[in-house]
Amino acid sequence: MSPTESSITKSTGPAPSTRRRRRIDGGEPLVFLTGMGLAIGLTMITALLALILFKGLEAFWPKRVARIELTPAAAERVGRDVVVAHILGRQEIRGAAHAEGGAGVDEGDPGTELRLQVGNRDLNGMGFMYLPESAIERISHPRGILRLERMEYGPALVEPLELDIAGEPPLSLASEGGIDALERAIRAAAHRRAEIRAIERDQIGGLSRRIESLRMRRRGIEASATPDPAEVASIEARIAELERRYEGLAAESRALRDAQHADTLTYRIDSGREHRIPVGEIVSAERPNALGFFGRLRVFLGNMWSFVVDEPREANTEGGIFPALFGTFVMTLILSVAVTPFGVIAAIYLREYAKDGPTVRAVRIAINNLAGVPSIVFGVFGLGFFVYFVGGSIDTLFFRLSEGPVFGTGGILWASLTLALMTVPVVIVATEEALAAVSRGVREGSLACGASKWQTIQRIVLPAAAPGIITGMILAMARGAGEVAPLMITGVVKLAPTLPLDATFPFLHLDRKFMHLGFHIYDLGFQSPDSEAARPMVFATTLLLIALVVTMNLGAIVIRERLRRKYATGAF
Repeated sequence: MSPTESSITKSTGPAPSTRRRRRIDGGEPLVFLTGMGLAIGLTMITALLALILFKGLEAFWPKRVARIELTPAAAERVGRDVVVAHILGRQEIRGAAHAEGGAGVDEGDPGTELRLQVGNRDLNGMGFMYLPESAIERISHPRGILRLERMEYGPALVEPLELDIAGEPPLSLASEGGIDALERAIRAAAHRRAEIRAIERDQIGGLSRRIESLRMRRRGIEASATPDPAEVASIEARIAELERRYEGLAAESRALRDAQHADTLTYRIDSGREHRIPVGEIVSAERPNALGFFGRLRVFLGNMWSFVVDEPREANTEGGIFPALFGTFVMTLILSVAVTPFGVIAAIYLREYAKDGPTVRAVRIAINNLAGVPSIVFGVFGLGFFVYFVGGSIDTLFFRLSEGPVFGTGGILWASLTLALMTVPVVIVATEEALAAVSRGVREGSLACGASKWQTIQRIVLPAAAPGIITGMILAMARGAGEVAPLMITGVVKLAPTLPLDATFPFLHLDRKFMHLGFHIYDLGFQSPDSEAARPMVFATTLLLIALVVTMNLGAIVIRERLRRKYATGAF
């Protein structure tokens, strides 16, 4: 090689293919970093979902009941020789703060301790305790221990003694026949409880609403310029008739409640004290230590079903969550019905009709900024605009004679509209992207065939963009279903057993307050008077909320995929 050729080679450096290979090799670590970030994110999400799934399902599985015999020194300090409890776990002793059981744990004691659910909170004064393993002499699992789910005070772990049915001789519960009789009495009490609920909520509640409506009508006639005495007398006669029916139903309800306390169960707790409880206060009874695998599975499925269909008890720490589940579902449907038309119409105008200029650019900036506003700000706006201004105006125009606010207070309608306003930017942006993805050739072909612009949008563009529009609706539903802060000031409450949708005209009561799964989780986790008892309910409710959101999203995804296959030319 000549000196001239050598200088040329040095000046030009490596060949282009070599430089390209070096750039690719230098970028490989970044590719691995992105993959590692994806793997970490998926691992965190999977671990979180696995934790919620395990803890949520664990709350329904029947736990064995342990009979814990204490050492003499521990028994002297506790005041009893035996503790009957569910063993929830073991942990290292952290000091005197966990000596709730009074077993003599001193600061700095070595070893481990058991976390116990002792039940019988009304008699023991506590539902949970910590007990050092050094204070335990022996642990056994007797088959005869009965676990009672009660209407109040949580579970009771007892030794059943005697069942006293009204009009029959007392029956000993030492035999299987006695347990069967107890189960029949509990089922009869549950049937009476359902009758009481139907009378008080449906029949008496319906009469109360009709009486209030007639009273409002009477006040309106009396406030008119020329009141008609005959019509007022007719209304008063109808009110009197409804009140007589009201009193008859109230007497029937009182008789059923008295029957709930006629049958009683006598049992003994671990301290040796005997106690008597009406069978009507018992929700269920089971002997966990006598159950095999399939028996436990039956109880597990029954607990899950009761959790879904029953109403909450004991400050929401016991019972089911059906009102919260139903309220979340109805609110999400109203939210979707409200947000989708407005979001789609706004996106169509911005994409298809509005000319690009300062005003349109300002509107798009405002929409993007609106998506970043904190949710509590939307809640305050919903309270001021929807509840006080719109609702107050409706009450002034149509419910002047009502004794209290009807629409001028929080309700499921105002909560849904507030969340619709919060999620409308998501629908607008997704719809605009879907409209922009429809090919220009399809539009021009429609226009060339003589269709107008609106006909092209209606029959060509919108069907092709439907998968993208549904994507925006899915995102809006997912965000709206999980929001809590705006709901706390626009209609959600801790307990609202009266559903916003029922068989009473007009069927959907948009002015009613409602329960929500997200607020239910917040209330259990941070406002519950018994945090230990509420812990399983937190995981179970979280699992159900995730299942509800996933189910609704899967339904929307199935519809989107069908539309995507039908309009295969669309980019979405």
